[in-house]
Amino acid sequence: MSQSLLETYACMATTERGRGILISGDAKSNSILYTNGRSVVMMNLQNPLDVSVYGDHAYPATVARFSPNGEWVASADASGTVRIWGTRNDFVLKKEFRVLSARIDDLQWSPDGLRIVACGEGKGRSFVRAFMWDSGTNVGEFDGHSRRVLSCAYKPTRPFRVVTCGEDFLVNFYEGPPFRFKLSHRDHSNFVNCVRFSPDGSKFITVSSDKKGFIFDGKSAVKIGELSSEGGHTGSIYAVSWSPDGNQVLTVSADKSAKVWDITEDNNGKVKKTLTCPSSGGVEDMLVGCLWLNDYLVTVSLGGTMSIFLASDLDKAPTAFSGHMKNVSSLTILRSNPQVLLSSSYDGLIVKWIQGIGYSGKLQRKENSQIKCLAAVEEEIVTSGFDNKIRRVSLHGDQCGDTEAIDIGGQSKDLSVALLCPELALVSIDSGVVMLRGTKIVSTINLGFIVSASTVSPDGNEAIIGGQDGKLHIYSISSDTLVEEAVLEKHRGAISVIRYSPDVSMFASGDVNREAVVWDCSTREVKLKNMLYHTARINCLAWSPDSRRIATGSLDTCVIIYEVDQPASSRITIKGAHLGGVYGLAFTDEYSLVSSGEDAFIRVWRITPP
Repeated sequence: MSQSLLETYACMATTERGRGILISGDAKSNSILYTNGRSVVMMNLQNPLDVSVYGDHAYPATVARFSPNGEWVASADASGTVRIWGTRNDFVLKKEFRVLSARIDDLQWSPDGLRIVACGEGKGRSFVRAFMWDSGTNVGEFDGHSRRVLSCAYKPTRPFRVVTCGEDFLVNFYEGPPFRFKLSHRDHSNFVNCVRFSPDGSKFITVSSDKKGFIFDGKSAVKIGELSSEGGHTGSIYAVSWSPDGNQVLTVSADKSAKVWDITEDNNGKVKKTLTCPSSGGVEDMLVGCLWLNDYLVTVSLGGTMSIFLASDLDKAPTAFSGHMKNVSSLTILRSNPQVLLSSSYDGLIVKWIQGIGYSGKLQRKENSQIKCLAAVEEEIVTSGFDNKIRRVSLHGDQCGDTEAIDIGGQSKDLSVALLCPELALVSIDSGVVMLRGTKIVSTINLGFIVSASTVSPDGNEAIIGGQDGKLHIYSISSDTLVEEAVLEKHRGAISVIRYSPDVSMFASGDVNREAVVWDCSTREVKLKNMLYHTARINCLAWSPDSRRIATGSLDTCVIIYEVDQPASSRITIKGAHLGGVYGLAFTDEYSLVSSGEDAFIRVWRITPP
């Protein structure tokens, strides 16, 4: 057997309340770059499923930019390191430099691709540095800032200039190279969030949290105009981007709107059109990032939704898509339609995906509580939260019906629903298990050992409970109580996951000591052993619909697929399936496997039979 990556559903850019994010693009390939956690994500705007990821930063990545020729990317992280890597063949690393002593917020290439200027947070004085891209040597001194520098820009034409702006309300202008301080502007009365040169270098624009934007001459830095307050933004402006011809700019703001401005002959800006993005009305609709790339206008909201407008037809409704921003801990398939996936992350987001199409909407629940475990049966989803409550929510397409919350009196460890009689749910807590029928607790059973995982058979007649001591306890369920039938000992660590095979002839269990075991249900003997190929705890496992294959996902970032009737040594390993660990697995058919993980990505793998 071998495997190939079929589809990637991307995470969204990490956002932060009250701050803008700076996304960038490459005009030749229509690709954009943004960051989430330690990943730098490269996405093609013409096909959002065409995604590649660079994951070699040791700290959270903050900003990334294509070089002028599109062959290289410079990406920076929270430790002040800049890595320069090639956009082709496996992202080969060219250079790595420690540029600042703390987080880098923005970086820009010089138009000849030989120098890079980076700015951000610095301990002491140096908030900005310019250096040669191949040797890292300094190109000048950048004095004049006293607080974090949020944005910098490099003039795209000779004579070269650098402009920086930041939290000290200043806009500083430097001549070079080597760069020297020339002058400073104090026109803004709040944080200056973004500065950008027009494509021809004749002028630059700064936008700020004081809701204003100013336009300056590119060569002398004299203030020559501003964005009109008529029809202007009513909240902080977080980002600005020029149109390719330099006659218009796009701005986004905390007032939840994006605006396209005409820059007139006298260098003032007039609102040409206000773009409205699809919204639900909460703070997550604040717009924090934007980019004008060829015909595409991209905006990013605080909640991670990307909207793509077309410059040639601004009245057309935008293409909007979204995804997760945090660890995707649960993955489940609607059995009525196996092409539909539901995934959840602990921040309470449930996203619906359709294989072959990708993002298909967020499930809007009435109350947005955090989610620990998620199970779905036909027209209902069952979630357990960190607030000791189990919620049953009815599903109507993308809309969720009424929620009923049941307090189970303890933090849930594991949640499983009997697929053939879905009113029965088994929830494990530290001291034992709670059985629910519908929204009623029918029994709370103290088992006398510390429970770490549990599952209930599809017909609801049997339960398997795994303990912290590595033992598996099999119980029969009769009149809502548990009767112990057997205790199985094989694992050498706390049980982390137990799953019945779809034909209920076997079940599989995994532990924190990296071992998985397949058991025969009737004889309760070990069916497949020596599944010891992970190097860290097993987080999740999944059976193929025909019960012939089993996949395990682990903290070691790998997914391993075993054939049940072959020895464990003839396995397939998908190395580095998810940066930071694999947390969710599900088969959609005999040879398609979906995985999700700490990096907030969802990937669909195709297994080729031998």
